[in-house]
Amino acid sequence: MFLQVIYNSSGGGNSILIGTATIMFLSIAMVLLVGIHQRRVSAFNNKLARLESEKQVTILKANIQIQEEERNSIAADLHDDAGPLLATVRLYLTDNIINQDKAQQIQSIYNAKQIIDDAITLIRNISHGLMPPTLKNFGLENATVDLFKKINGSGVVKASARFHDYKVHLAPDKEMLVFRVIQELVNNTIKHSHAGFMHLTENINNGNYYIRIHHDGKGIIQSEYDRLCFEGAGLGLKNISSRIKVLGGKINFEIDDSKTFYKITLEIPNKNNL
Repeated sequence: MFLQVIYNSSGGGNSILIGTATIMFLSIAMVLLVGIHQRRVSAFNNKLARLESEKQVTILKANIQIQEEERNSIAADLHDDAGPLLATVRLYLTDNIINQDKAQQIQSIYNAKQIIDDAITLIRNISHGLMPPTLKNFGLENATVDLFKKINGSGVVKASARFHDYKVHLAPDKEMLVFRVIQELVNNTIKHSHAGFMHLTENINNGNYYIRIHHDGKGIIQSEYDRLCFEGAGLGLKNISSRIKVLGGKINFEIDDSKTFYKITLEIPNKNNL
């Protein structure tokens, strides 16, 4: 009986020890698992922060590229067009003008004035190119419809544009970027596709803005666009790509199933509306 009691006591002690060890093991395992989970969460958050930072850098670089392209365009216009005009004015208004008779002086001044008027018109056009008055005063819808009316009036291609539900406008800087993309796409279509018609539509789906351009000329599909952008071919495509990055949007080039027309879709996320 005494030995049995000792045996039972010893067995009970072992059970307690085993139970205690098990609880300690489980506790340590839980602490380790929580630590591993926390490290994974921290690593994931760091990765998200890094990706967000990289996205912001990409957008910043695209913005800088757009500004640089516009500066280069202005510099080229001023150098190639305004420069020669002003140099010609200088020829008419040299010191030699005081040695001319009155009739010659009047003619020189008149010629200089005409050239100055041309220079003013040129500079005004450059200014309008930076911010078209219709876009500035009336917004994206009116500027786009006006652009397509002018194209249609030229007789080169039948062109029309319709905005279905543009009630909540994009911010002015976003409208400017979208309008520049539309201009570039339209110019490329006119220059390269030999289209007979071109139609633009706008609508909103799930809060995102969609602008689609249909034409019946020669076009490209998405894989060709991606390849051309990768190869760095064409300033126009670079401009489109840069502006879409800043907008945080997407662009898709496709041909319809009947192979009769091409469609370009520009998607602008709702988060960029304000």
